[in-house]
Amino acid sequence: MNVLIISGTGLISTAITRELLARGDTVTHYNRGQRAAASPEGVRRIAGDRQDYAAFERQMAEAGPFDCVLDMICFTPEEAESAVRAFRGRAGQFIFCSTVDVYRKPAGRYPVREDEPRDPASPFTYAADKARCEAVFEAAHARGDFPVTTIRPAQTYGEGGRLVHTFGAATTYFDRLRKGKPIIVHGDGRSLWAACHRDDVGRAFAGAAGNARTFGKSYHATGEEWLTWDRYHQGVAEAIGAPPPRLVHIPTDLLLRVAPRRAWICAVNFSFNNIFDNTAARTDLGFRYTVPFVEGVRRTVAWLDARGQIEDSDADPFEDRVVAAWERLGAEMARELDGTEG
Repeated sequence: MNVLIISGTGLISTAITRELLARGDTVTHYNRGQRAAASPEGVRRIAGDRQDYAAFERQMAEAGPFDCVLDMICFTPEEAESAVRAFRGRAGQFIFCSTVDVYRKPAGRYPVREDEPRDPASPFTYAADKARCEAVFEAAHARGDFPVTTIRPAQTYGEGGRLVHTFGAATTYFDRLRKGKPIIVHGDGRSLWAACHRDDVGRAFAGAAGNARTFGKSYHATGEEWLTWDRYHQGVAEAIGAPPPRLVHIPTDLLLRVAPRRAWICAVNFSFNNIFDNTAARTDLGFRYTVPFVEGVRRTVAWLDARGQIEDSDADPFEDRVVAAWERLGAEMARELDGTEG
């Protein structure tokens, strides 16, 4: 099968490429060639900028047709419309990498299934744009000449990537854990989160490629260890040999006020339960969750360590300042209200 991956060197793309090559497919990467990671041996590469729509569409017309196109870096409706123009009638299948963040939050039921209402008006711009992209591709599919499959990963991590936490994805997080520093947790630490290693997610995409039963359908490719955020942090500490973490719970709305840049992701995403039903992917794509979270974290952090990419948390004392202020003001409040409950 002749397969094009738009991107190719990203976290999930790397795993997909390995799977496709192993089964004997011909693989082409389309990207700007600016990442340090190079395409593996045997992969053809086309250099270009997919945001230069006219040039991109011209390049794809010259390069195609393809049996399958996997678009891993379509983030806006304009990019989606360009992809439809580029591949209508020139691709046997178009696989769109979307996200589970397209759903309305909080969801109406858990675990979330693929037919849960989406929210193109979400304040989370990335999620809202992905939902609009899905609508563009679904309309093209409905016209009959653009067979679409949509896959919605959740947090995907692994060698070559990072892990998220309350204040984003800075690797100072691992250094804090190793040094026994307190870890800020949004809310009470009990909302649920699911993370999946890139190898398992990559196999789901590969299982969709060339699979006619997936046309016109959407699938989750997400973690199956439904972890509270408290357990998430404890698992990370276990994976890297750090002491059990001291978790400091702070209300999400307060974090958003004191650290709007770092904590916004908690308000729009992490504070909600994020658990998803993978039944459809298991049935149609052969998806399996094979990399346990602690093992996946161990591999991810070993990759970061080997490249000197763990940042020194002492150089960024902001979290310590937040913890100190929270504990000081909480103690003052307790003293002020002591004995007044009545």
